[in-house]
Amino acid sequence: MNDSLARHLDWFASLSPQTLDDIDAVYAESATFRDPFQALHGRAAIKALYARMFQRLQAPRFVIGTVVAQGEQAFVSWDFSFVLLGRTQQIHGGTLLTLAADGRIAAHRDYWDAAEGVYEKLPLIGALLRVIKRRMA
Repeated sequence: MNDSLARHLDWFASLSPQTLDDIDAVYAESATFRDPFQALHGRAAIKALYARMFQRLQAPRFVIGTVVAQGEQAFVSWDFSFVLLGRTQQIHGGTLLTLAADGRIAAHRDYWDAAEGVYEKLPLIGALLRVIKRRMA
C-alpha cells in the first residue's frame, strides 16, 4: 500500500466534523463518488455528503478492514457503525478507490447491500424483505 492510500485510510478511520476540512488533501477537486443511493461529482459535493452524515447520524465511524492495492487502485473492506433513532446500526461494505497522479482520490465507489443495511431495518418493508430473503435461501 502506498503512503497516500495509507494516509487516506487513516483519514476515513478518524473522520469527524473536525477532520472534514482536511478533505482537500484526500479527494481530487473533480473526484467522483458513487454508492447504492447516489452519484456525486466534485470534492465539494462529497464534503457535503459527509457533513450531512454527521448531521443526521450519531457517532458515525468507519473501521477499515482488508486492503488490496495494486497500482493506482485499491479495494477496501470496512464496517460503518452509527446510532440512528437510539439504535446502533452497522453496515459492512467495500470501496473501490482510484487515485489520481497526485495521490488523491479520483474515484470512490462504495459497494454494500442497501437491503440489509437500510431497508430490512424499516418496520413494514423490512419484514417483507426478510420473508422474501428466507424463501429464496
